[in-house]
Formats: sequence, C-alpha cells, structure tokens
Amino acid sequence: MLLAGTVVADHRTVIEDGAVVVEGDAIAAVGDGATLRDRYPDHERREFGIVAPGTVGAHVHSVQSLGRGIADDAALLDWLNDHVLPMEAGLGADGMRLAAELGYLECIESGVTTVVDHLSVHHADEALAAAVESGIRARAGKVLMDTNAPDGLRQDTEHALAESEVLIWRYHGAGGGRIRYAVTPRFAVTCTEECLRGCRDLADEYDGVRIHTHASENTDEVAVVEERTGARNVEFLHEVGLTGEDVILAHCVHTDEREREIIAETGTHVTHCPSSNMKLASGVAPVEDYLDRGVNVALGNDGAPCNNTLDPFTELKQASLLAKVDAGDPTAVDAPTAFRMTTRNGARAAGFERVGALREGWKADVIGVGTDATRATPLHDPIGHLVFSAHGDDVTFTMVDGEVLYDEARGGHRTLDAGSIRRRAREFDVPGVEA
Repeated sequence: MLLAGTVVADHRTVIEDGAVVVEGDAIAAVGDGATLRDRYPDHERREFGIVAPGTVGAHVHSVQSLGRGIADDAALLDWLNDHVLPMEAGLGADGMRLAAELGYLECIESGVTTVVDHLSVHHADEALAAAVESGIRARAGKVLMDTNAPDGLRQDTEHALAESEVLIWRYHGAGGGRIRYAVTPRFAVTCTEECLRGCRDLADEYDGVRIHTHASENTDEVAVVEERTGARNVEFLHEVGLTGEDVILAHCVHTDEREREIIAETGTHVTHCPSSNMKLASGVAPVEDYLDRGVNVALGNDGAPCNNTLDPFTELKQASLLAKVDAGDPTAVDAPTAFRMTTRNGARAAGFERVGALREGWKADVIGVGTDATRATPLHDPIGHLVFSAHGDDVTFTMVDGEVLYDEARGGHRTLDAGSIRRRAREFDVPGVEA
C-alpha cells in the first residue's frame, strides 16, 4: 500500500507531497510521492491530507471507559475511592471486556496505535484479549492492590503476583509481539512494600516485561506515602526497586530535586497527563525540567472519568500550552517537542523498538489525517497543525503492523464492531451509577 500526502515522518521531518510505502508489517520506503509512485506502480494508493506516525497513549485506563463522566469535579482521592474504584470492583468479566473494547475503539479511531494500559485487579485477561483482537499495539497488565483498597479489589500479595505471572505466560508477546506485559501496581498508597518488591522481582524474571505505576500525582498521595514510609514517593519507589529504564511512572507532578535526580539518573520514563492533572487540580508537572535533565517524557490521557476523552490531540495541545503558562515562556514545549512526546518518546517508554516514526524498516504504524476542515485552512505548518489544531475526529485511517484497523472512507472499523460496542455501552448498567 502507498499512503500519500504531506508526510510528517517524525518531529523534525516533513515531506510535502510525500508518500509512505507499506509492505507486510513494515515500512518499505518514505520519500517524495512522485518518485515512490513510479517505483511502486502496483501498490494500492491512498491519499490523505497528512500521513503521520500513530500516536502513543503512554498512560491510559481503557477499562474505565464505561465511567466517563461519573466523577466530574472531584479531588483525586475522593474521585478514586468514592467513584472509580467501586465501579472497577463491580465490573464482571463481560463489563471489563466491554469497557476495554470501548476504550480501544476510541483510541483507534482517534489515531492512537499504541497504548500503555493500566487495567484493573480482576478480569484483566478480558482486556488483554480485547487488545489482541482489536489490533492495537499495547503494553498492559493487571493491577495489584494489597492494602488500603476496597474489599472487592484488595488481594493477597502472593495471589496477586501469581495471577500476574499467569498473564505474562499467556499474553506477553501475543499478537505477533504487539502485546507486551507490564507489571502494574496501582500506586504506593495501595501496595505494601512486599508487593512492590515482588513486582520488581517478577519483572526481572521475564525478558521484556516492564513496570507501570502512578507516582506523585497529588499532594495528598505524597503525604500519605511519606507518613507511612518516611520517604517521598519517588524516593520510596526507588528504594523498593521501582525505578529504571523498564519503569513507567505516570504523572510525577509533585517531585523534589532529589526525586528528579533519581528519575534522570535511573532512566525512568515519565508519562505526562496534562488534561487529567488539570481536571483533578493535581498540579502542573515540571515537564521542561524533566526534559532538560534528559528524562524521556511521554504523553497519556489517563482515564475517561478524569479526562472524558482518549483523544491524543487533546493532550498534545494541553501539554504545550500548560508548559508555556507554567514557565511564562512561549517557547516551552514547542510543537515538535510535544509531537515527539506522543510518538517516539511514547514508544520508548512502552519499550517498542522501531515504533514512533515513519522510517524505512520500521513498523507500519501509520495514521491518515484529514485537512479539509476550516481550522486546517490555510495549513502553513503540518506539525503545528497536529499539535494545536487537529482533533481525533480528523483521523480517517489507522494502521498497526501494516494492518488497517480503521478506514473511514471504506466502512470504518475493521477489527471491532463499533455499532455493537457503542450500543452495549449505552445500555450497560455501570456499577455505582444511578440509571
């Protein structure tokens, strides 16, 4: 297949009237459109306003999708304990499967080709199976909570780790390598030291498995951890082994100098979730400081109950604008930097090689973006447009590993039954939500 248009190959490279040639699951060529049309005359041809690498949602909660709007205008710990955790606890296998399908449906049609997905304590296998079938690229895992959690979610430590190991056996490397596992303690507030150390041991036991957790999102969370352990959040996670190149920490809003040094020195990845942080009034993550220290910062939407959308373009714009206001500097987190955060940086955090840019020999994770809207007219800077003007609704084509998952012009979703998923989601009796 030959995908033609203005090609945004990465955060530095734009090819006007370019093309991307896909063969199998990989990119065979990227370059001038006319040249590649002559070189590959027999390939199916498609035309788009912009051809770009798929985006990476480096911290999402697909299984919270059924809770969109259930806890608006609430503080983090109230939001979590009074609304979101009871909802998760009440979801059975069918509900968890539907929630994951709904989340992946939104991601795929919005141009997200890779997710780092923080699932739930129970029925994570349903979400992992949905990821396999949807065609999305995913780093995902079941949640571990062995203290300070509702009865429906708290598990014995050894049992939680054993369940995680079974899921590693079943799903790590599934989908031809598209699915990879992340050991997923929810956060230090709901995990004992034994649990967190067990997560590190489990990740070390299996090649390519990563760790994904929350850290320092909210001042109340930081205070709880410090009162219990005598250390600040990231310091404590470092002590128990939850830092390093194989660790993804979501949020990291409230960190001090020593914690930022730890993150940088250990090569720990940070996922910035600006919309969620603003909606929950958690604060402003020191993204510019992290980047200046060489920290790999990716972007995530978090969950539908604290963002209300999984549209990656929302986070692109918010990340850049929030950094500018925070720094008092209009050059902070410029458009190319933000775009790199949602593409290559996200792929690095997720641990996927040859993902996050359009380059010869790399994985064919490609999106087509329409530019016919008035807000795309005129279009002087394609990268600036993607960061500041584009919406997920502008995505008309999504491909992962060379497989077309969504094609608006040719019937929409290819791997998921969009109509059925939306209908069932509307009719579903969400636990804890009055009809």
